[in-house]
Amino acid sequence: MFTTNQLPGRTLCHEGREYLFFSGTSYLGLAQNPVLHTLLAQGVAHYGLQFGSSRNGNLQLAVFAEAEAKLARLVGAPAALTVSSGMLAGQLTTHWLAQQVGLQAIGYQAVNTHPALWQTALPAQVRVLPPAPTDPTPAYLLTNSVDALYSETPSFEWLSALPKNQPVYLVVDDSHGLGVLEEGRGIWPVLSHHLRHHPAVCLLVTASLGKAMGLPGGVVFGEPGTLTALRQTAYFGGCSPMPPAYAHAFLHADAVYATARQRLRQNIALAQELLLPLGCFQQADGYPVFYTDQDEMAAFLLEKGIFVYSFAYPTPAHKANTRVVISALHEPTDIQQLAETVREWTGKR
Repeated sequence: MFTTNQLPGRTLCHEGREYLFFSGTSYLGLAQNPVLHTLLAQGVAHYGLQFGSSRNGNLQLAVFAEAEAKLARLVGAPAALTVSSGMLAGQLTTHWLAQQVGLQAIGYQAVNTHPALWQTALPAQVRVLPPAPTDPTPAYLLTNSVDALYSETPSFEWLSALPKNQPVYLVVDDSHGLGVLEEGRGIWPVLSHHLRHHPAVCLLVTASLGKAMGLPGGVVFGEPGTLTALRQTAYFGGCSPMPPAYAHAFLHADAVYATARQRLRQNIALAQELLLPLGCFQQADGYPVFYTDQDEMAAFLLEKGIFVYSFAYPTPAHKANTRVVISALHEPTDIQQLAETVREWTGKR
């Protein structure tokens, strides 16, 4: 484990040595983006550091509604609601859901669903989706848009086969897809396409904004009426929002996001070309994470000056998970050096 006093970008400094950094979840590299820093500074000058009031208070900041409308347009969703973290977005949604479905509902939670959607009040069966419920009892399905642990994207083709009169709540965590997949729109367009003939399905997509989007907050996408119901809960009313300066920065950062996504696409393409033929990795197309089950590779790469993601997740009791994370900050030479070092490792086995 490394301890450092500076945020890593494409490199990480530790005890006088510089390492190439292929870890973290800042896929678009926005935590280090100087233009976004300037926009944030403008937001801080205008709004201060934080707005510590309830979003349901008698003083409203218009910047939140403006950012939510823009997020909804980005993904193509009817509406969006922001909160202070992706974890809160998931817990707000599942806590509300538990009150809607009752104890008789049929519940399924996909394997490796993000802990943000874990809810003790929802006794969901953990299994491989699809569950294909066939009776009129309300059902709820909890899953991820991307299995970030193993760099896999599940197929949602089975949604089209759901009975058209089956009342279903579908909650999908899109923390790792938003800002990256589907030209940055994430999973909403895919899901809404499969569900276009299923009016009985209530679709809610939750996400952290702290990964590709580079913002300390979370978001829920859904129908306006459903989000109004979420907004009226104590979970939402009792929490402070994300700092308004970040909402301001997001509203003015279109060019920043577009440039970073283009750079990330180029880096992913190069990594696919150089890493996948080595036979050590699997990767979901378009997703900037390359998973390997050969955990001992991480120590070799570290010795050679390359830091990759490798630790037990989501709890210390789980098996170590080793991944190479590509970001928009990487230079082509970084990826070439990584591939050469992995090739050296494969030759030593």
